[in-house]
Amino acid sequence: MDRATRLFWKSGYAGTSLRDLLKGMGIGESSFYNTHKSKKHAYLECLKHYNETVNRKRAEAFFIAPTAALGIRALFKTVLDCLDDPNTPSLVCLMAGSLTHEVLDEPELRQYVEERMTLLADAMIARMSADKQAGVLEEKLDPHLVVPVIITYLQGIWRMALVFYERSRFEGQIDVFLTGLGL
Repeated sequence: MDRATRLFWKSGYAGTSLRDLLKGMGIGESSFYNTHKSKKHAYLECLKHYNETVNRKRAEAFFIAPTAALGIRALFKTVLDCLDDPNTPSLVCLMAGSLTHEVLDEPELRQYVEERMTLLADAMIARMSADKQAGVLEEKLDPHLVVPVIITYLQGIWRMALVFYERSRFEGQIDVFLTGLGL
C-alpha cells in the first residue's frame, strides 16, 4: 500500500497507470484485481493510507498545541517540513492533488475527499470556537468564515510550492496571513 500511495502521490491519479502500479507494487495483474478490484479502489485505499499516516502527523500537530492558533501554526509547520523532506514524492499533498476532475468525477472518490475536508474543517472550527468562548481568540473572529479561508490558503501553498518554494519566504507569508486573521 505504501508503494502504491507513493506512486499516486508522485504522479497523481490520472498520471498513474495500471502498469505503473503493478511494477511499483511488485504484483501481477490478477493479484491486483483480486485485492483492489480497480485503479479507483486502489486510489481510495491509498488516500485512506495517506490520511492514516502522513495527515495523521499534521492533525496531531494541530491538536496537541495548547491553542487553536498555535495548532494552526503547527499544522503549517508540518506542511513546510514535508516540503523540505527530500523523501517526499511530490510537492503536492496527495489530498490536495486529489482536487482534479479525474478524481472528483468519480462519486466514491469525491465523497471520500469531501468527507475528509469536512472533517478537517469541522475540527478546526470546533477548536477555534472553544478558544473563542474561552476568551483566547478575539470575539470578532468567526471560525465558520476563517477556517475555509485557511484551508483554501493551505491548498494554495501546495500549488505555489510547485512553482517556487523557499521555506523562509513561505514562513513569512504564513505569519502575515495568520496574523492578519488574528491567529
